[in-house]
Amino acid sequence: MDNFNYEEAFSRTLGWLTPNELNILRNKRVAIAGAGGVGGIYALILARMGVGKLHIADNDTFELANFNRQFGANLDTLGKEKTNVIKEMALKINPEMEITSFAEGVHDGNRNEFLKDVDLYLDGLDFWALQERRKIFALCHKNKIYATTVAPLGFSASLLNFHPNKMSFEEYFKLDGYSEEDQSIRFLVGLAPSFLHRGALIDKSFVNFKLKKVPSTPVGVTLCAGVACTEVVKILCKRGPVVFAPTSIQYDAWSYKQKKCYRPWGNSNPLSFITFKIIKNLIIEN
Repeated sequence: MDNFNYEEAFSRTLGWLTPNELNILRNKRVAIAGAGGVGGIYALILARMGVGKLHIADNDTFELANFNRQFGANLDTLGKEKTNVIKEMALKINPEMEITSFAEGVHDGNRNEFLKDVDLYLDGLDFWALQERRKIFALCHKNKIYATTVAPLGFSASLLNFHPNKMSFEEYFKLDGYSEEDQSIRFLVGLAPSFLHRGALIDKSFVNFKLKKVPSTPVGVTLCAGVACTEVVKILCKRGPVVFAPTSIQYDAWSYKQKKCYRPWGNSNPLSFITFKIIKNLIIEN
């Protein structure tokens, strides 16, 4: 702590942020569910952006299969709790940070505490954790908390922001009444309706929705961190354009393409319905 000075540590951010905006971030609290792929790097980027308070939740430990994309995963952290590892890494960047860990993950017994006094929620949950994700986003909407999710899809990142006074997660994705498998596909279609990432997938045999296993890259995770943490700055500092659902934005580094996609009524939109049928045939039926 004796060698640390907040103003000097984050002074190179000034110019892109004003001193007042940096002070705003210093006093804001962001909750991140998931401390693995995107969630772990979100916490570290926000630490370097000067955000002062974090809630980090994850009930998992690091394993060898995490090495390709999770920035807390290495030989020294195998078997260690993800929340503890990421917290330790963040505090080495900013030892003044106030970090609350939820090493049991988010569940019915602690969801309110996880979102208590939070200014913005960043979704870093595993793709398949749909039921808990739905509950967190519903509580964010109820408690008037901004919520952001960015999907790492191959070499791309696809952004969705949810405004507490506009379209909710449930209104956009429309998951009720569908099987678990169909909910997953509807979630994917809603995350990236333009499907720009498809062209980079060279072998779809590694995509298995039945076994809940899909390929990933560190590129996609890192792109997501840049996108998501930019949204945090814009929303919390109230500067710059911010798009909210039913508008999504996907950038695909592989194809050099970006698509801003407006889907009125979310997954009830006829175009989304057609996309659902096509994607289901591609990744489930074949």
